[in-house]
This record gives sequence, structure tokens and C-alpha cells, in this order.
Amino acid sequence: MNIFKRRWSCDGGYSTVLKIAIPLILSTGAYSVQHFIDRMFLSWYSAEAVAAAMPASILSFTILCFFIGTASFVSTFVAQYYGARQYDYIGRIVWQGIYFSLTTMVVMLLVIPFSDRIFALAGHPPEVQVLESRYFFIICLGGFFPVASSAISGLFSGLGRTWTVMWVNFAATGVNIILNYGMIFGHFGFPEWGIQGAAIATVISSVIATLLFLVLMLTPAYRMRYGTWRGRLFNQNLFRDLLRFGVPSGIQFFLDMLGFTLFILLVGRIGTIELAATNIAFNISMLCFMPMVGLGIAISVLVGQNLGDNNPGMAEFSTWSGTHISFCYMTSVAFLFVVFPGFFLTPFGYDADPESFKPIFDYGVVLLRFVALYTLFDTMNITFSSALKGAGDTLFVMKVIVLVSWLVMVIPCYLAIVIFNQHLFVAWGFATAYVVSLAFVFLTRFLKGSWKTMRVIRY
Repeated sequence: MNIFKRRWSCDGGYSTVLKIAIPLILSTGAYSVQHFIDRMFLSWYSAEAVAAAMPASILSFTILCFFIGTASFVSTFVAQYYGARQYDYIGRIVWQGIYFSLTTMVVMLLVIPFSDRIFALAGHPPEVQVLESRYFFIICLGGFFPVASSAISGLFSGLGRTWTVMWVNFAATGVNIILNYGMIFGHFGFPEWGIQGAAIATVISSVIATLLFLVLMLTPAYRMRYGTWRGRLFNQNLFRDLLRFGVPSGIQFFLDMLGFTLFILLVGRIGTIELAATNIAFNISMLCFMPMVGLGIAISVLVGQNLGDNNPGMAEFSTWSGTHISFCYMTSVAFLFVVFPGFFLTPFGYDADPESFKPIFDYGVVLLRFVALYTLFDTMNITFSSALKGAGDTLFVMKVIVLVSWLVMVIPCYLAIVIFNQHLFVAWGFATAYVVSLAFVFLTRFLKGSWKTMRVIRY
């Protein structure tokens, strides 16, 4: 107990981590709730709608991941500049992230014409393909806003002012849930748009979040101290720095999501029931997992701030504090998945046909056991990869994701499903092995300590 008390109150201890992490945990938790309710509403609407939503949303998000991963690396720059007390660079690097976000619009518009072919190649039922294409089209049109929002929110998270990030995301989530219900089912004066309504609500909430962050960034306090207006000019050197460290982070994020996207598309070849069960299991997993993404951001911020202040020992200590917190949380969640799976699965079948939902529920019970296992190892993935990225070790993280995702998950799943016609659980076994493998690679890299000498800023 005395050890716990000392670890709680000391610099870099549990209270230090949680002070930054709690708003981010609540913020990412709100994002998870948003998507959970979105999928729940769609499952009430039709089995085809919920089956189509996950592949379409995860494909659009996979493409956006490169841009989000690059733009959100602004927070690491802000953290290290803040730790080094080079405040005038903070506004400048945020604007470079905004300028980078503009490239998203061009790419997403170029991808739209290929969406029908992509979903056709996946081999999903025709009625599902139509819904996938409609959802994907709308999300692509609004692709700029989540990227710009990630860049601007990096200002507040990098400074450790994470309550601002939380309240903005809460507001956007509230709008999304209300519009989802209205636009999917035709309430509050909206037409009954089904899955298209869910996509429109998602885009509108992203627009609101971006505008709120922009307004807050340009308040007098931030303009005076961090140059959030006078630093608005394009800066070639800073933009190049952002690309140097941010692009590997964006590629890593993209390839990580691409691996899971291909996994979802491959599972869709097995059958609609298996695809629906997989979608629901991933959504339940995301609901409980996303708060730990907030903890990972907090670890990146603390590592960045301490390395900027030339204090690698405190950066390492903070990472282990975050690891302890994450492990306790994930262990509790894994226990609930195994012992009370019905608690998580039942809401998806609330307004669905009981007979058609029964096989989905039965599959879901088993899939949550897979989720319970890999969440324990995701503790190491979140904390140690976040520490490495907070130092700027993004190239290593990218290379690992490429190799492990394809060698352990994507290629084996393709062979199992397409070539050997194996069961759904075999595919999920490979997905679990992927998470476990990553965990030990990132742990090894962290323990070697080469990240302690890395910096992303110019002194």
C-alpha cells in the first residue's frame, strides 16, 4: 500500500498520468459510445445495414488513417516544444498540420469512383454492397474535417490541456447521437435515410468538432503565448519536419487499420451472419478499448514533454505508470467479456428479429473470448508504442506494423478463408496472434532504450 501511495503522488506517477489521461479517456470513450450507438441503431434498422456499416466505415477510416496519423503527430511536436520552452514554434507547427490536412480532400475524392469495385471484390452479398458504397461515398466527402480536427486538437493535448479536447468531443458526440437517431429512422422531421443518415450524422459531427477547436485555438490567450495566429504562414522547414516524423506514424496507422480492414472483408466472404457477428464483436471491443487510446495519447504527451526537457528517466517512469493503469483496466474488461458476454451483445438485438439474431449472438459469445485474450496484450501495444511515438521512433513502429500484420494476420487469414475454407474462429485466431506478436516486439524495443536519445524538435 505504501508503494502504491508513493507511486500515486510522485512526479510521473499514477496521478500525473491520470491528470492528463482522464479527459482523453473520456473523450475517446465518447467516440466509442458514438460508434457503438450508431451500430446499435443500424442493427435495429436491418441486418444488412449493420453488416454494411463496419466494412464501409473501416475502409473509409483506413484511408483517412494515413492523414489522421500524420496530422495528429502535431501533438508530439507541441509536447516537445512545450517541454523545451520554445513556445513560439507551437502555433507554427499546428498550422503546418492544418495545411497538411488539405491534401485529404483531393485523395478522398479520387478514391470515391473505385468504391463499387472494392466492395464487389470483397464478395459480399449484393444488397450489402449497395449499402456499403452509399455509406462510403458520404464519409469520403467529409474526410477533411476529422484530419483537421486531429491536427488542431494536437495543440491542446500536447500542452496537456486535455479537458478542452474532452468537452469538444463530448459536444460532437452528442450531436452525432441525436442526428443518428433522427436520420436513420426518420425522426425529428428528418426523412428515413437508414445507413446514409448515419454517414451524414458522422460528417456533421466532425465539422462541428473542427470548428470548435479552431475557435478555441484562436482565443487571445493562445494567440499571445503560443502564436496560434501569427504562426499561420506556411513554413517549409517545419512542414518537412512534420512529414519526416508524422508520415511514418500515418503509414503505421494506415497499415494497421488496413490489416483489420482486409480481415473484415475476408470474413465477409464466409457469410453475412459471420460478418455481422464480427462487426458487433469489434464494436464492443472498440467501446472498451478506445478509452485506453486516450491513455496512450497521455503517455506520448508525457514522454514528449520530458524528452523536450531532457529528462528521459521521467519519460520512462511515466510510461510504466501508464502501463500499470492500462493493465488493471484491461484485465477487468477481459473478465467481463468472458463472464457476462450477454450484457454487451443483447443491446444489438433489442429491436432485431430474435430468430435471425440468435446465430449472431451465439457467434458473438465466442468472439468476445478472443477479444478478452487479445485485450490483455493490447495493454503493451498501447503503452509502449505510444512511448516510442512520443519520442519520435515512428519509423520502427511503421516497419513492425507492416511485417507483423501481413505475415501473422492478413496472409494467413487469406489462406485460411479463401484457399482452405476454414471456420470463422480460425481467422480470429490469427487476428489474436497478430496483437500478441506486436505486444512483445514493442516491449523489447522499449526496454532497449534507444528511444531515450531521440527528438523531433530543432534546438
